[in-house]
Amino acid sequence: MQRSEQEVGDRVRVVVADDEAALRRTLRVVLESGGDLEVVAEAGDGEELLAVARTHVPDVVLVDVQMPGRDGLSALRELTALHRAPATAVLTTFDLDDYVSGALHCGAQGFLLKDAEPEALVRAVRDLAAGGAVLDPRIAARLLPQLRGAGDALREARLVRGLSAREQQVLQLLSGGWSNADIGRELGLTEATVKSYLSAVLGKLGAQNRVQAALIAQRAARGGS
Repeated sequence: MQRSEQEVGDRVRVVVADDEAALRRTLRVVLESGGDLEVVAEAGDGEELLAVARTHVPDVVLVDVQMPGRDGLSALRELTALHRAPATAVLTTFDLDDYVSGALHCGAQGFLLKDAEPEALVRAVRDLAAGGAVLDPRIAARLLPQLRGAGDALREARLVRGLSAREQQVLQLLSGGWSNADIGRELGLTEATVKSYLSAVLGKLGAQNRVQAALIAQRAARGGS
């Protein structure tokens, strides 16, 4: 069961998993500079990540996919199945597209490059905690041509055009990384109504999660290229 959206004023509890201790320390400093983010634990491999996630029940987990022993992708599958599952974002580099695609199908809600600007990283974690989906534009640009063939891209564009006007508005905001609360404020809807629209959008698009829906929307906006 996915954790409910982060309430305003709460500190966002974060776990960082990467086999490079120096990177973990850097990420801790960057995230905690935001004031409302707290790194409650670190992990150097997949087994340690699962252990600290069960102990600390974080709101957000940032995980590298390549770690010794049990890798991040394997751990991600179990994380998303936890009763109080955290929002998960994959930390990656440009040369790991296959891992990113695999993480997408495992239910990851965010994909961030390790060289992301500090402000962007802090904002992404906040958005994840609030129920948003985050996707570094540079990753999206590389993933869009790979995930489906040209025929599927055209079919996706037709599916997006087949959504109601309100569903298309919700999808457009979702593809921009907006949380349910932000979408509701923008469109004058309750969060419960936004969730209902999102459920309908995911079903009509055949998307497994918010990130897949966002990628479909971006492909459709590019004309299925």
